This record gives sequence, structure tokens and C-alpha cells, in this order.
Amino acid sequence: MAMGGQNDNRGLMAEINVTPLVDVMLVLLVIFMVTAPMMQQGVQVNLPKADTKAMTPAEEAVVVSVDKSGKVYINKDEVPIGDLRSNLTTMFASRAKKEVFLKADAGVPYGEVVRAMADIKGAGIERLGMVTEPAAK
Repeated sequence: MAMGGQNDNRGLMAEINVTPLVDVMLVLLVIFMVTAPMMQQGVQVNLPKADTKAMTPAEEAVVVSVDKSGKVYINKDEVPIGDLRSNLTTMFASRAKKEVFLKADAGVPYGEVVRAMADIKGAGIERLGMVTEPAAK
């Protein structure tokens, strides 16, 4: 029996100790499992103001506006509420990109806004964007 002689087969161990890594990963897994259901809560939104990034409209953007008195405009031209769908249908007959932005005054009753949205969708418009003002911070 040689102590520290030339026949010593023990060298440096070059293996990674995995036990602490597994311990840390299990603790993180438990933490994420406990906190994940808490993050699925609803968020209250105050309309028509929103904290969203501004959309960049296309060159030929069509804006449908509903003012406080209930009058409907396509871009800057006033349109009778009953003719909104037919005007949009003829406008977008030859366009490839069917996109409309809807601006409604905050004082407009919700039913009138929904009716305008239904007419826009009924005209075959594929994308409808709601225009809002940034919320005060």
C-alpha cells in the first residue's frame, strides 16, 4: 500500500455535478407552477382611450367617422347612415387591401357604433381598425 505513490489511479474528476442543477430547476418549476395561474386575470379597459402603439395607415386609408350627433362620414364626405354599406361596397370593389379605420366620438351611443361596424363588415371589409386617443398618464 503506497500512499501517494506512482500507482495512484485517482486523478482529477472532470464530471459535472448535476444534483444542484436539478434542485434549482425543480424549485423554479414549482415557482412558475404557482405563479402562472395568478397571471391569467382580466384587465379593465376604459374606452375609447387606449394605451396602444399607433398603427401606420396605408396610403389610401379609408376612415369612417361617427360624430356626436350620429352623422356618418367616409373620409370627409357625409354619407346617410343607410347608404354606408353600399358606398363602401362600391369603393372597395376594385381594391385588394380591404381595410377601414373607424373613428367614433366618445359621446356616441354604443348601438350606433355597433351598427356602423356591422355595415362596414357587411360591405366585405376584412380588417377594421378602431381609432382611439392615447390615454392620459
